[in-house]
Amino acid sequence: MIAKILVCFFAGLGAGLGTGFAGMSAAAVISPMLITFLDMPVYQAVGIALASDVLASAVSAYTYGKNKNLDIRNGLVMMAAVLLFTMVGSWTASLVPNTTMGSFSVFMTMLLGIKFIVRPVMTTKEAMASVSARKRIIQSIVCGSGVGFICGFVGAGGGMMMLLLLTSVLGYELKTAVGTSVFIMTFTALTGAASHFAIGGAPDPWCLVLCVAFTLLWARVAALFANKASAKTLNRATGVVLTVLGIVILSVRFFS
Repeated sequence: MIAKILVCFFAGLGAGLGTGFAGMSAAAVISPMLITFLDMPVYQAVGIALASDVLASAVSAYTYGKNKNLDIRNGLVMMAAVLLFTMVGSWTASLVPNTTMGSFSVFMTMLLGIKFIVRPVMTTKEAMASVSARKRIIQSIVCGSGVGFICGFVGAGGGMMMLLLLTSVLGYELKTAVGTSVFIMTFTALTGAASHFAIGGAPDPWCLVLCVAFTLLWARVAALFANKASAKTLNRATGVVLTVLGIVILSVRFFS
C-alpha cells in the first residue's frame, strides 16, 4: 500500500504541475507511472489518468478564468472541432496497420519545454485583441480539427499540441493559452474517462482516489503560481517543468 501511495503521489505531482503550468494531459505522466511501477493494465491506467485530468483541468481553468486568462468563446469552438475530429482520427487509425507512436507526446513535451526557455512567449493581450473575431474562429476550427485528428489517430499529445498551436499559430499570450487549453481538456478528459470506465469497468479505487486527489492538489498550486507570475517567470517555469517531465517520462519508459 505504501508503494501505491508513493507512486500515485509522484504521478499526481508531475501531472498536476504539468496541467496547472502548461495544460498538459495527466495521461502523459500518470499512465506510464502506473503501468511501470504498479504493473497496472494499460487501459485501466489511461482511464485513471483521464479521470485525474478532469478535476485538475477544471480547477485550473477556474483559476485562470478568475484571473481573466481564459477565452471561453473560441475555446468552445476549438473543443467542438477537437471532439469531432478525435472520432474521425480514431476511425482512420482503425483502418491502417498499428504504428508505435508512444514517444510522440514525450518528445513533444521536451521540445516545447526547451522552446519556452529559449524563445519565451511574450505576446500581450493587446496584441491578441487586434485579431478579428472571424479570423480567430476560423483558426480555432482549423487548429482544433488538426489536434483532434492527431489525438484520435496517435492517441496522445492533445494538451501539448493545443498549447503549441494557441501560442504559435493563434498568437495567444501564455496565460490565456494555458487557461483555454485546460478548459478544453476538462471536457475531452471527461469524455475519455467515461468511455474507458464504461468499456473497461471500474478501476482500482485506491489508485483512482489517490491520483485524482494528488493531481488536483498540485494543479491548483501550479495554477495559482502561474496566474501571479510575470510572463518571463511563467515561461521559464513552464519550460523547466515540461523539460523535466519529458526526461522523467522517457526514463520511466526506458526502465519499463
